[in-house]
Amino acid sequence: MKQSLQRFLADYGMLFVLGALCAFFSVVTYSEQSPGGESGARQLAREIRTSSGSPPAVLIAVRDHPEDLLFARTLEETLKASGAKIFTVTGEPKDARDALVRRVADGVPLDVVACSPATAGWLVFADLKKDFPALAGTRVLTPSRYKWPNFLKSENLLNIANQIAVIAIVAVGMTMVIVTGGIDLSVGSLLALSSVLSSWLIREIGGGPGASALSMILCCIVAIVACGGVGGFSGLMITRCGIPPFIVTLAMMLVGSGVAYILAKGQSIYQIPDSFVWLGRGADLLGLPNAVVLMLVLYAVAHVLMSRMRLGRYLYAVGGNREAARLSGVPVERVLLFAYVVSALLAGLGGVIMASQLKSGSATYGNMYELYVIAAVVVGGTSLSGGEGKILGTLIGAFTIAVIQNGMNLTNVESYSQKVVLGLVILAAVLLDRVRQRVR
Repeated sequence: MKQSLQRFLADYGMLFVLGALCAFFSVVTYSEQSPGGESGARQLAREIRTSSGSPPAVLIAVRDHPEDLLFARTLEETLKASGAKIFTVTGEPKDARDALVRRVADGVPLDVVACSPATAGWLVFADLKKDFPALAGTRVLTPSRYKWPNFLKSENLLNIANQIAVIAIVAVGMTMVIVTGGIDLSVGSLLALSSVLSSWLIREIGGGPGASALSMILCCIVAIVACGGVGGFSGLMITRCGIPPFIVTLAMMLVGSGVAYILAKGQSIYQIPDSFVWLGRGADLLGLPNAVVLMLVLYAVAHVLMSRMRLGRYLYAVGGNREAARLSGVPVERVLLFAYVVSALLAGLGGVIMASQLKSGSATYGNMYELYVIAAVVVGGTSLSGGEGKILGTLIGAFTIAVIQNGMNLTNVESYSQKVVLGLVILAAVLLDRVRQRVR
């Protein structure tokens, strides 16, 4: 029992650190919330329906702002379903005043003025009884305020998951490489190359803004496979020529970045269909972003491979002692080649996802991503010496980095200080790994 607990803490101890970070940022971002958008509209609609005996006449006053427009549209649809008579005014305080003047002039009764959190402070609604005696019985309502951590708001949590999806996906392949005792510095450049190549193919061959779904899929597959080819070349240089992984992948990092810049001619490629954003921005399953769903599927597959399949045991064996693994019959060269190809393929997939999120391809994408990916793997407990690490630990490490960055953004920590904190986190993770090895 004691050994099992120690093993769990060694493999997934960062899970408790992640929980502590979430608790800390929840406390420091605890503040009063003014619900807007769809959630605020539904809350206000319930209040209006329960407080009105008969279908009310409601004036909805909002700004010409996306969140306010969503608030107005949701509130209008919800109240109309219950038979309410709706008047909507969009714009500035003078527009709201004009709407009230027209209601009075037309003799139209008005039971409720429904305001978004932003329009509730307009002076035109401050003393409605005095300025418009005919509307003395009209109530001015806005969504009720409540206290809740900004960190734990659903949109912020989804934002964390969506932002970390690319890094976490690329980190799956990096985990396999580092478990074998290697390193792959080319993933950031391959990510950029994939985003440029997929966008370039869609623009030049797939039909540009009018490209079909099939042509976009084929162009993205070509880009991912091309990155896999680069990974295969790196693997061959490492296994057949005996060149250290650091040197090979450093060279491929420069080559990939250069090719991306040449292909894009130093510009962003954005002549792609609007539907291309489905993978990066869409959300079809339980409201989860599609990129996040894909990330979870890949981690489930990688976890089974690393913990339940012979190939996973080979990866650990090669990283633990390459010569012993070779003498035991492990096909060392093929295992290493597999790790670098998978790492490159997932970097290519990450590039496609990023191009989908940003609806463009650019050689500047993926800048410094190789460091963030390595950081996620190391923070997740994978040893840089090879032979140790868990794929789910990498996912925990990726979310740990994302939570730290997001929490610092919410608490208004400047970007320069964020780099210092992230660097110290990486150093602490490596130091912890060294201490753990000495204890063993």
